[in-house]
Amino acid sequence: MLVEALTLGLLLLAAVLASSLIDQIIPRVSLPLIQIAIGLLIAVVAGGDVEVTLDPELFLVMFIAPLLYDEAKHADKQALWRERKPVLSLAIGLVVATTLVIGFLLNAFVPSIPLAAAFALGAALGPTDAVAVSSLSKQVDIPKRQASMLKGELLLNDASGIVSFQFAIAAVVTGAFSLIDASVDFLVEFVGGLILGVLLGLLGNWVVKRARSIGVENTNFHVLFEVLIPFLIYLVANVCHVSGVIAVVVAGLINVTSPKGVIGPSVSRMNIVSGSVWHVLTYALNGIVFVLLGTQLPLAMQDTWENVRITNSTLILLVFGLTFVLLATRFLWVLAMDLYHVRRDEKRRFGKGDLRSALITTFCGAKGTITLSIMFSIPTYAVYGPPNVPFPQRELLIFLACGVIVCTLLLATFVVPLLAPARDKGEEELRRIDQDAATTMDIMREVIEMLTAQQTRENRAETQAVIRSYNDRLARIKANNGIESEMNVELRVQALMWEYERAMELMERGVVSGVVAYRYMGRLEQAMQLLQHGKGHGTLKRWNGRFRALWHRGVRAVLRELPGNTELAEQTEEMRWLQTATRTYAVEHLEAAVASSQVPTEDAAAVLVEYQRSVAALHDARPTVTSVIKAGDRTEDIKRKAYTFELEQIQSAYEDDRLSRAHAQRMRESVQLMQMDLEDTV
Repeated sequence: MLVEALTLGLLLLAAVLASSLIDQIIPRVSLPLIQIAIGLLIAVVAGGDVEVTLDPELFLVMFIAPLLYDEAKHADKQALWRERKPVLSLAIGLVVATTLVIGFLLNAFVPSIPLAAAFALGAALGPTDAVAVSSLSKQVDIPKRQASMLKGELLLNDASGIVSFQFAIAAVVTGAFSLIDASVDFLVEFVGGLILGVLLGLLGNWVVKRARSIGVENTNFHVLFEVLIPFLIYLVANVCHVSGVIAVVVAGLINVTSPKGVIGPSVSRMNIVSGSVWHVLTYALNGIVFVLLGTQLPLAMQDTWENVRITNSTLILLVFGLTFVLLATRFLWVLAMDLYHVRRDEKRRFGKGDLRSALITTFCGAKGTITLSIMFSIPTYAVYGPPNVPFPQRELLIFLACGVIVCTLLLATFVVPLLAPARDKGEEELRRIDQDAATTMDIMREVIEMLTAQQTRENRAETQAVIRSYNDRLARIKANNGIESEMNVELRVQALMWEYERAMELMERGVVSGVVAYRYMGRLEQAMQLLQHGKGHGTLKRWNGRFRALWHRGVRAVLRELPGNTELAEQTEEMRWLQTATRTYAVEHLEAAVASSQVPTEDAAAVLVEYQRSVAALHDARPTVTSVIKAGDRTEDIKRKAYTFELEQIQSAYEDDRLSRAHAQRMRESVQLMQMDLEDTV
């Protein structure tokens, strides 16, 4: 049993990994659809070899609790409060309306489904899926107000849908239903979950502060405690018979492990690690949920599809009909909300833009994770005997829910981009430039935060020096908006060529040794190739550069093995002298370029200032061998960590669509140049 569970877990993770790769190749298809398709493929290919059974309660605890907690933790609380009325209307009012409309219509068209069971399906189809909606943000331009409303709805409608579903199931099992009792129970669960979430969130805050007050600053403890929190809160809420979903969301909004007013290196370190852990965890959980949905579709649909008492064409019509009713109800509700919102503003009139916004909000209401988990929690028997009484039309209800999930996901993927297409290229380019600059500065700040978090008494001076360098980079980004012209790149390449010429001349004259000169010229060639990457240079020239780099690498390898070339202090001082000489030579040529009118003055001046600073730093810092070993090594290690972390943040920002491909590539090249310079500079 344990081996089977482990095999299944590895298979699901492999499926999620494959979906992330396919998502990069086919970006216009939403990730949930890709994951559902992979799950279907697993179910069809494996057949009876892979059997996936879901415990509904375990499913809710393992997947829904942590996902909602993380979503709430990163929610814009000000936007939620500003749009609180429409959010509550969508999260509670619309769910109840959907439950009633679908319940009555389904019971009318399929009398074999009891009214309470039809209400259960309507309640399950009420909640909107967070992952499906968030995956659309990369492809469409959702208006700001609609985006805030959707995010708020995602946090709260799960609770109202689950509670409504539980009441409907209870009515099927007991055969009795009281609107007054249901309303009272709903308020108790909702308000009780709210109060419990606040209490447990504050308790968690107190535990975190208390742990820090007694010296528990261990990052592992705090991150594991945060991961455990949503599971504990959900389970405690179930024991107290209140809404676990609401309790988890409220605790996430409070942000248990990051109390206000608590700052310091340990908090920064914890936030960095926590962010990485939650990023991977939520991605894996979301992916597994949709892969599981894909594996369950054949199982859920097969018996109903093969049922001779209801034709397949009738099943398809029911799925399409339910999808239409679901979207029509949502559209009318959102339209009424928007009309009310517009009428409150005397200066505005309802127009085509408002109708478009209502349609966007409607089709963004795709179903998925919660609907699946709710439907699988339908008991097999309405009455446990003897004799056992099967739950009426359980397989048909699950089939209809799965069909509606697929239809709404398809509509959200292909219709919403038509209603809310990405902005035109000119406007999008301006927006992207601003976003790239802002994201670049965010990355710099994240690196500074990481360095601050890892600062100790022993490395404080070296860490502060590296932090100052990042502050200087931030200042330069703010000054020029982080955008570098083509002429600027060409000037940098030309400056490196001047350095190369000077190094070659000094080596041929015997002023510097071959091992040091070849080592430095190899670095210059690598830097030039990196800057020229993707600039359209000819194939022959590229291969010539690669051959020269390979030749010099071989020469350096031979020279390193020659006797008399292992004195670290001498080579270090000689390398420093060579760098000073070559960069001074480049400064002379750059000064001439500034004086000329052949290149833009600001480009030549920018490169000149950087070279002048570099030469000044080489003149001012001539450490002894002892200081190189003690302080220099620490500085190098800190820089290596900073550059590695910066590259990771660049990749993360690119994957999150916060950086354009071109700007991310430029940033990577810049960091790689600094890494190369670090390896050749003590």
